[in-house]
Amino acid sequence: MIRTLHPAYFALVMATGIVSIAAKLLGMQWAAMALVVVNVIAFVALWILTITRIVRYPRELFADLVDHQRGVGFFTTVAATSVLGSQLIILLHATTIAFALWLLTIVLWLVLNYAVFTALTVKETKPALDAGISGGWLVAVVATESVSTLASLLASSLGAYAPEVLFLSLTFWLAGGMLYIWLISLIFYRYTFFKFAPSDLMPPYWINMGAMAISTLAGTLLILNAKFSPLLMSMQAFLLGFTIFFWATATWWIPMLLILGFWRHVYKRFPLTYNPLYWGAVFPLGMYTVCTIRLSEVTGISMLMLVPRVFVFVALAAWTVTFVGLLRSFATR
Repeated sequence: MIRTLHPAYFALVMATGIVSIAAKLLGMQWAAMALVVVNVIAFVALWILTITRIVRYPRELFADLVDHQRGVGFFTTVAATSVLGSQLIILLHATTIAFALWLLTIVLWLVLNYAVFTALTVKETKPALDAGISGGWLVAVVATESVSTLASLLASSLGAYAPEVLFLSLTFWLAGGMLYIWLISLIFYRYTFFKFAPSDLMPPYWINMGAMAISTLAGTLLILNAKFSPLLMSMQAFLLGFTIFFWATATWWIPMLLILGFWRHVYKRFPLTYNPLYWGAVFPLGMYTVCTIRLSEVTGISMLMLVPRVFVFVALAAWTVTFVGLLRSFATR
């Protein structure tokens, strides 16, 4: 199991953390705190498994790193570390631990961003576009935006260093947005001009929406922290415009993904069985809930709160079903 551990398994931590934050923001304290405990255990366990894999099975790990489908899964370690840090700040006010996790997030992003994309660039034998790209590639966008979100949450506690940290947050926010434009163009092209079988519609295609949702969240946090940075104060109209643009794009994806899910599992009768990649579908549901709450705060449009009050239950239900699937897979093994 360690030898074949999927690089994207850290999406479990991403999903658990963001659903916990959504529950906290909507007053579900008991659910939020329970998920903190689960997430800390999952984060530690996954790092133990990953380090063991690095030591015992370096060849298999390197093969995953240079694989077009599995390599991008390593970016979940970046996003998971950041989401856990955000969770600890919002629920436990553990700023010191969160700052340490943010530093780890930056290191992981630097190493993986250039290791994965360099490996995929110089690789001599490459798959065709339809076999090589999927929605999972957008985890690279999520990882980039996650650096921005945690930086913005930490800014208010950093005193004189707040403007510099917020400038870094702004940089990652913009870089993640540009990366999304590059990647979604290829993914949408693959959608519409190549044969699409039910097996091709993997759960990480929900990251199409999740990447825009976390971009929305990162934008709202920059706006909320603009008072600590003269630069952000001068850019508020720009920040708000692009943040709403990201939210609108995330919202557009939801009906499309639901229709494709119906086509896959109902019309084509593709079996619905547990796969670690399903955590990549839970995360966007929680992230859309949280980003809409924050967007309501910065725009003053209270009607937007109707969305997260419904979506939080969808996210909790999806998390519960997937977690039961995880436990059943352990029991089967």
